[in-house]
Order: sequence, then structure tokens, then C-alpha cells
Amino acid sequence: IRRQTLACKFVPVFMGSAFKNKGVQPLLDGVLDYLPEPIEKENIALDRTRDELPVRITGKPDDPLLALAFKLEETNFGQLTYMRIYQGTLRKGNQITNVNDGKKIKLARIVRMHSDDMEDITEASAGEVVAMFGVDCKSMDTFSDGSMDLAMSSMFVPEPVMSLAVKPKKNEMQNAFAKALNKFTKEDPTLRIKVDTDTKETILSGMGELHLEVYIERMNREYNVECIVGQPNVNYKETISKKQPFDWLHKKQTGGSGQYARVVGFIEPLSETDMKEANKTNIFQNKCIGTNIPPEYYPSCVKGMNDAVVEGALVGCEVEGMRVVLQDGAAHAVDSSDMAFRIAMANAVRDTMKKANPSVLEPIMTVEVEVP
Repeated sequence: IRRQTLACKFVPVFMGSAFKNKGVQPLLDGVLDYLPEPIEKENIALDRTRDELPVRITGKPDDPLLALAFKLEETNFGQLTYMRIYQGTLRKGNQITNVNDGKKIKLARIVRMHSDDMEDITEASAGEVVAMFGVDCKSMDTFSDGSMDLAMSSMFVPEPVMSLAVKPKKNEMQNAFAKALNKFTKEDPTLRIKVDTDTKETILSGMGELHLEVYIERMNREYNVECIVGQPNVNYKETISKKQPFDWLHKKQTGGSGQYARVVGFIEPLSETDMKEANKTNIFQNKCIGTNIPPEYYPSCVKGMNDAVVEGALVGCEVEGMRVVLQDGAAHAVDSSDMAFRIAMANAVRDTMKKANPSVLEPIMTVEVEVP
């Protein structure tokens, strides 16, 4: 059985129940009897001095040390680092080097974990998994005794399969919320955090619903951060579907100098080809002839268009695929200003978009479906 298992031609199957604690001991005996020893398993490290050339690890306890920190856990005594030893021997009191940043660390305590219980040990050799206190590192950092510049290739981390939008219930929890997320992503490489640039939501992604619920519960229990959880917002966009002219007069008179600006032109849909050529989602074109609008106010008209496309007429999403053409206008010698033309153009575009058959654009996703 062992020979065929090592050749990957035979898969031993053990039946049991973790809930009833049945079959656990035969399973552990099977691990010892049938799975490979460190020297029988081919593991590869990357030689950083030779452009990350793959190097085979011997797995012998007498060779130079090579270990990988694969899990971090926060405890009452500080950070607990779980480490798998691939080669060499780890001894209490020895100095090890973090290959990734060059930091040297003296091992004050090494423990062997038995569920929640810790057993202090003085040394551990290739093939063992141990835990250590006082090691400041990230998950998947490689450690050596300083004699080699080899880095273990990181373990395979699958892509997340589920995402949730999370935010703290109260603003005063924001600092603790950020601290918790930073710690969780440091200890678990399968947990991903990102801030959506469009919706400004914090998106928590992981291996499933239970995986994410555990971390949300830990935030509440360990950091007193209550979270509001929901599905991420869909990043919709808006566009227009027909050409529509505009003639907008912005006139406001108060005590002293007022505001006066008139803009005339049209908006029209923009093709994907035009957007790619311009490398912009919306285009402003100035086709004014003469000085009815003084040239110094043209940049304000562009800013007014940019203000208008932030929020569409239908569902309030960003607008794309639109060309705004300015053809004419009018100005006042005293009352016209940059702000007046910016407001006039923004209001003109907002009002005209409502009449130009606005529509909602849904995100286009690439989906690959495999069927038997």
C-alpha cells in the first residue's frame, strides 16, 4: 500500500466521524504508515542568487535549515507563527534569518501544538510543523540559518469564490476595523481585501460563506467592531442613445456682481472606437467661432461637463460614452465668471441627458462554462 501510495497510483480511504471522534487514530496511523517521509518527497526552492533557479531540497535534518511560515495567529502572548521545516533542524536559542527581508531572529521558544495545548520543545527537524513566539513576519515568508539564499515557492492559494461588502457600524470603529483587516490578511493568504474604486466599498473575499462569517465574528469578538454586511453593489454605468441639442442660460442676480453664462451645443452618443482612440469615456469638443465665450472660460466648461457625468439621470451612476460639443454661447462683461460657466455647462448637460434616451449599462463579465 505504501509503495503504490508514494507512486500516486493508490489512494487509501479512511472512514470516520470527527464529531464522534471515531476513526481519528487509524487516520493518523495511516499518515505515518503510508505517506512519504521528508527525504522521499521532492520539494523545490528558488535560488535568489541565480534568478530564482529551481533547486531540489534534500529534506535531511543535518543539512542547512529551510523553513516556511505558513500561518499566523494572534494570542495573548503575541503573534504565534506556524512553521513547516523542509530541511535541517530548528533549535531553541539559535538565530534564524528571514530570507525575504534579511531580518535575524533569535528563537526564545518553540512549541508543538496539540489543538489548543502547547508543548515546549527544544528542537524540531525536517518534516515537522512547529509554532514559535516572537517571530515578526508575514505568511509565506521563508527562514534559513543564514547560510543559503533560497526561498520556498509559496503554497498554492486558490482564488476567492465569494465576496461581501463590509463596513463598521459606527465611524469611531474605523481604526479598529482597519487594524483587524490588516491582521487577518497577514495571517490568512486566502482572505483578500480590496476597496472598490467606483463604489468606495470595502470588499472582503474568501473561500466561502462560513470562511467570511468567521472573520466577521472575530472582528466583533476580538476588536469590538460590529460590521454591516451586504452584497457588493453592482458597478452600473449610464449612457445616452441619441443626439440632443442644448441652449442653457445661467443667470443669477444678487447684491453686487451676479452670475451670467450661456452655453449652446449638443450631446451625442460616443462609439467604442472613438473612446478607444481618445482613451477617454467622455469627450468634450469646442467648436465655438469668435469670442462670444471668452477663451479663458473654456476650461470651466470642461469642468462643468465632468461634474455632470459623475451622476446620471436614471439611477445616479457614472455616465460614459458621451460627446459634448460646445458651439456657441454668451458672456457678460461684469457678471460672467469661471464658476458661472462651470455651473451653466453642468446644468445644461444634466438636463439634456434626461431627453437623450438615457439607458443603464450593465457590467460585461467573461464567463467560461464547462459541461460534460
